[in-house]
Amino acid sequence: MTRFIHDQFSKDYLEELLKPFGKVQAPSRVAAEVREIDVLFSPFTTQTANIETLGLLGKMATTAAIFEPFRNPATKEEITDCLLKLLEVRNAIQREANRNKTSIPTAEIPQLWVLTPTASEAIISGFGATFKSDWVEGVYFLPEYLRTAIVVIHQLPSTQETLWLRILGRGRVQQQAVDELTALPANHPFVEVTLELLYSLQQNLRINQNIEIDDRELVMRLAPLYQEDRARAIQEGEQKGEQKVILRQLNRRFGDIDLSLIEQIKGLSTEKLEALAEQLLDFNEVADLATWLQQQQESQNQ
Repeated sequence: MTRFIHDQFSKDYLEELLKPFGKVQAPSRVAAEVREIDVLFSPFTTQTANIETLGLLGKMATTAAIFEPFRNPATKEEITDCLLKLLEVRNAIQREANRNKTSIPTAEIPQLWVLTPTASEAIISGFGATFKSDWVEGVYFLPEYLRTAIVVIHQLPSTQETLWLRILGRGRVQQQAVDELTALPANHPFVEVTLELLYSLQQNLRINQNIEIDDRELVMRLAPLYQEDRARAIQEGEQKGEQKVILRQLNRRFGDIDLSLIEQIKGLSTEKLEALAEQLLDFNEVADLATWLQQQQESQNQ
């Protein structure tokens, strides 16, 4: 169960970081038997934002790309399935080119990035993947025409350039990345959205009964950060900021929230917002939120 929670986090995370720089589809379906690409990315023709902000991830996103993140080490079967997805996308592009009687520009064929926490030497050598001197340690490229690389997250150097990929790691690698994230300036363009996604991940993991040791440690690491952010917002009198954080958390967990519920949340006092921020960790569905808001209304009218 927790693997699917992390899968959704990875897709949401990559989508949020990449959408200023191009079109992001997460997930995207290909083939008649329906294979889902985790994240399909097409860069804007003209960049209006600085993609270098994302370091190594930004370098990967300078061309069309498919991102396939794995919570557990990717198996040879899973990597092979990723290659099939890439070939199906390439075939679709080729069919379109044939209809238009044009050739395919190399830049239009996506580069596949398989993001895995670890990978054995047998996996790397079995796919004929090798290191390139103009890339950092931990990035292994398959033969040229396959347009694929295996990114071993736990082998990446601990630098700011690799931070946005190490967030998708496990255990100490991920926790160190979280520490580095919180040390960045608060006005960094991706700090706020990344923390909100991590807080949402924490909440989803917290309500899971069969949580793994790595996940339990991550929950414990994120809990004080979440409380500090809420406390800071309250101390600064940023009631609207508190509302924004809560609404984003609810949207991440339950999708779009009914406007009537949003209006009720906006009408809550700072004290009630603080209570809601604590209580929403235990909500399993939107109906729990509606019930809680109704209870607050009833207590206020008494």
